[in-house]
Amino acid sequence: MRLFAALVPPTEAVEHLDAFLEVRRGAADFRWSLAEHLHVTLAFYGDVEEWRLDEVAERLRSAAARRTPVEARVAGGGAFPDPAAARVLWAGLEAKSHEELERLAAGCRTAGSVSGARVDGQRFRPHVTVARLRRAGHVDDWVRLLDGYRGPTWRAGSVALVASHLGQGARRRPRHEVLERVEVGSGE
Repeated sequence: MRLFAALVPPTEAVEHLDAFLEVRRGAADFRWSLAEHLHVTLAFYGDVEEWRLDEVAERLRSAAARRTPVEARVAGGGAFPDPAAARVLWAGLEAKSHEELERLAAGCRTAGSVSGARVDGQRFRPHVTVARLRRAGHVDDWVRLLDGYRGPTWRAGSVALVASHLGQGARRRPRHEVLERVEVGSGE
């Protein structure tokens, strides 16, 4: 089972970003992310054996409980690996306490690792993937456009444990299934 832990922005924040992008989508031949897929990945666990799921969830609950909810908003933008040879276009995440957000992500990664998942070890850069490019290209104009974007502020108070079912969604895209939501700062 392919798993990841994520912050899922509330409906208002997703709708705001989606409306901002909607009027611009026709200007580029990107594979735009579906609104229901917009999230901030805190930890990517990859393929995890189903028998490990309970332990991953328990450790994720414990890691999130030790952190404090963060005021955040989708703002700014960028591209991976860089705007000159982009494969991914993303919107950034501003947080009132970036350090607390990094601690939450580190805790989510540790929860997976200790549970036996092979956790992606890349540096944490909070972002929402808004589009993927079919082949690498220049997206400087798109990054500048996203740099001017500021979405509504929301409270990042829960972490979703998500199963990604590849090829099972619309047009052979992944289907995301939230298996559990765990509270941030519950103090357990």
